[in-house]
Amino acid sequence: MVNVIDYVPGKTLLHRLNPVTKLAIAAAIIIATFLSTTYPMLVGLLALTLMLGVYAGVFSQLVKLLKLLVPLAVIMLVLQTAFVRNGISVFLWMTDEGLVTGSKACLRLLGVALPLILMLMVTKLNDLANACVEKLHIPYRYAFTFTTALRFVPVFSQEMNAIMEAQTARGVEYDTKNPFKKMQLMLPLCVPLLVSSVGKTDATALAAEERGFYLRTRESSFKRYPFAGMDYVVLVLCVALIAVGVAF
Repeated sequence: MVNVIDYVPGKTLLHRLNPVTKLAIAAAIIIATFLSTTYPMLVGLLALTLMLGVYAGVFSQLVKLLKLLVPLAVIMLVLQTAFVRNGISVFLWMTDEGLVTGSKACLRLLGVALPLILMLMVTKLNDLANACVEKLHIPYRYAFTFTTALRFVPVFSQEMNAIMEAQTARGVEYDTKNPFKKMQLMLPLCVPLLVSSVGKTDATALAAEERGFYLRTRESSFKRYPFAGMDYVVLVLCVALIAVGVAF
C-alpha cells in the first residue's frame, strides 16, 4: 500500500536541494500562511504548494491528502460559524464575519498541512535526519525519534487494515455508513493495534541499542550535506516569502 508520506524518487531541483533547505521551504510557506490575512495570499500559498507538487511529480499524492483534509476543513468551517456570530446574518446561524473567519481557517489548515507532507515526499528520511543533525545541530536521538515515528505511520496503517480484514472475515461489517456505529466498531481495534505497536517499538529500541544508538554523534555520519549555491538562493526566497506573508 502506498502511503502519502512515502518518498517519491525524482531528478527535479526540489529533489536535489539540501534536506534542510526543503525543510525551510515548508517552514516558510507555513509561517507565511499563519501570518497572511487576505484571501489572495492564502490561496496563492496553497496554489504554490500544489504547483511545487506538480513540478516534483507528487501531485496525485497531494490530492489524496486533500481528500482527507477537506472534510476536516468543512467541519472547522461549521464550528467557526457556530462560534463567531458577529456581523450580518447570511444563512441560518451563519454570519458574514463567521464565514470569513471560517473560510480563512480552512485555507490555513490546508496551507499548513500540505507543505510539510510535500517536502517529506521528496526527501529521504535518513537524509532529513542526518542533515538536521549536521546543519541544525539537533541531537541525533530527537531526529531519529521523529523519522522513526514517520516510518511507523504506514506500518501501523497496514496493521490496522490486517486487523480489520481478520474481523471482516469473522462477520464484522465495517462498511456501515452510520458514523456512531463505525466508531463503536473501531474502538475494539485499538487493543490489538496497541499490543502490536508496543511489540514493534520494543523490538526497534533493542535493535537500535545493539547497533550503538547512544554512541551516534554529528561526526558519525558517512555522508555530508553541504549547501550549494541554489540552496542559498532558495533560502533567500523563503525569507522573502515570509516578508510577503507579513505584508499581506
